[in-house]
Amino acid sequence: MSADQQAPELPPLAARLARAFAAPRAQRAALIPYVTGGHPDLETSARIIGTLIDAGADIVELGIPFSDPIADGPVVQRSTHEALLAGVTPDDVLQLAAAHSGSVPFVLLTYVNTVLAFGPERFFARAFASGVEALVIPDLPLDEAAGGAAALAAEAGGLKALAAANGVSLVPMAAPTSTDARLDMVAEAATSFIYCVAVTGVTGARREVGADLPGLVGRLRARTAAPIAVGFGISTPEQAARVAGLAGGVIIGSALIDLIARSASADSACRAVGDLLRAASAAIANG
Repeated sequence: MSADQQAPELPPLAARLARAFAAPRAQRAALIPYVTGGHPDLETSARIIGTLIDAGADIVELGIPFSDPIADGPVVQRSTHEALLAGVTPDDVLQLAAAHSGSVPFVLLTYVNTVLAFGPERFFARAFASGVEALVIPDLPLDEAAGGAAALAAEAGGLKALAAANGVSLVPMAAPTSTDARLDMVAEAATSFIYCVAVTGVTGARREVGADLPGLVGRLRARTAAPIAVGFGISTPEQAARVAGLAGGVIIGSALIDLIARSASADSACRAVGDLLRAASAAIANG
């Protein structure tokens, strides 16, 4: 690039995500379904994503299948294993996002090794071009203490800068066990939203939303004005409504993936996930 040429200007980081949190369709909080990209197969997955958008999704989060999904419980692990057996690749998941990103912004959940194997700069550039505004990377540390190694912490800093240079936000995660010092770092790192883990442990549907959640959200609110989206364990419309009273975003994942896995056909899978999401959207709006 010559000296008189300028690099193309990127839009504000996660601008569509900000609008989705500010003006969700259910008015109280953004509804964010999470499904494993390419599960149970690419064609059905594409139909399911379209159904979720039609049913009220403000933002869609897609998981990239990975062989060691440490943050995920049995339901999500099974779906990602089946997707890998079917040959689903990161490219496939990016194409699913690209096919639907004209309707809603997309978030990807992936792991560090997937990004490194793809090539970080290429991965972030492809993600941005596919309509992905943010990435959740559960095994990417915020600092050396969290990562346990200076080299990994330095790599994390480099990945964050590279993601931002390509117009993609990296989403920090907060949990009920997070110390005040950790929450300070989470607040400082937030460039789009914060993923707030409702309960300690891995993903999976639960009977009750974690009792520590109101306190955790309050501690974050004291530190940042960034939107807070809550996930891990939200499985019913009633739980979605309760969380919407606390946070700016409600993430439903394992319950949807379980419905997909139990469905006998693509039609029944779309019908089941659409019914749950519409019920959750109505509960959020009326809660």
